[in-house]
Amino acid sequence: MGEASRREFLGVGAAGLLAPRARPAAAAAAARPAPIKPARLGSGDVVGLIDPASATFLRQDVEIVTETVMAMGFTVKRGAHLMDRYGYLAGRDQDRAADVNALFADPQVKAILAVRGGWGSARLLPHLDFDLIRRNPKVLVGYSDLTALLNAVYARSGLVTFHGPVGVSTWTPFSVEHARRVMVDGEAFTLSNPVEIKDTLAQVEDRVQTITPGVARGRLVGGNLTVLSALVGSPYLPEFEGTILFLEDVREQIYRIDRMLTQLALAGILRQVHGVVVGKCTKCDPGEGYGSLTLEEVFDDHIKPLGVPAWHGAMIGHVDKQFTLPLGIEAEIDATKGTIRLLEPAVV
Repeated sequence: MGEASRREFLGVGAAGLLAPRARPAAAAAAARPAPIKPARLGSGDVVGLIDPASATFLRQDVEIVTETVMAMGFTVKRGAHLMDRYGYLAGRDQDRAADVNALFADPQVKAILAVRGGWGSARLLPHLDFDLIRRNPKVLVGYSDLTALLNAVYARSGLVTFHGPVGVSTWTPFSVEHARRVMVDGEAFTLSNPVEIKDTLAQVEDRVQTITPGVARGRLVGGNLTVLSALVGSPYLPEFEGTILFLEDVREQIYRIDRMLTQLALAGILRQVHGVVVGKCTKCDPGEGYGSLTLEEVFDDHIKPLGVPAWHGAMIGHVDKQFTLPLGIEAEIDATKGTIRLLEPAVV
């Protein structure tokens, strides 16, 4: 990325019957404390690199991530255990958690970026110092397996966290622009899918599919469906009353998507939300067998009966063009237009 691009980035130039009854949304909002917002990022700020989940096997990968972060106008500090390995994990649980705690405690570090996802973030949660995190708010960004870390930090400390690209993601102009507007400029703006009609008469890629039309408001929560459903029953999930729930997944057969949405329904989570945005289910195919529901049919079974505004196809998930979504920030969705409007800045 050239100097002009760096300047541009920085702005220089069916519900469960046994589930507890949800409180009225107004009462829940009144009882919920305001989220803690991190400071916005600026030129030269230090970004700490962590590997809270799967191991990074090649030093070159970290070098590329480092150069990418520097090309965006920041400087880099690597976690002490960044290149550790314990089987498929990036080191022992206590050591990976120690990197998270240490970078939050470091006054020079202004943001923390995961190099990659994979699996393992949930194993860190009992080892994190949430009081330390609350006292030292800063940007924490990632997606996929980082869903566990993002939601736990928000739920236990109140800190707004950011569902966006990881270090090894493809930082396309679309992804860079959205990250900049949310975490650097602190804009309250409307996120919408790109409209690109190429050699066809109608748009084929990144289409908006309305599940239930309408407009809804609430705090954004969510992430990867597999990881989120695996946290059900733990103390590391935020409250879902009156929220806008966003979901994505990758390489899951459709019956598994069905199973995980069923779990959220039986846990009483789905009936609490004000709206739903489903991102990309990348490479989620029926697999082998005699027949399968389609993803559309699964969404019609689980999401449409909620009667809340909902849409599918958002730029959320394992795709090159990604939104950056702040967990804990008030937003408004329009399920007919397929938009997410941030109603307040995510940073101060």
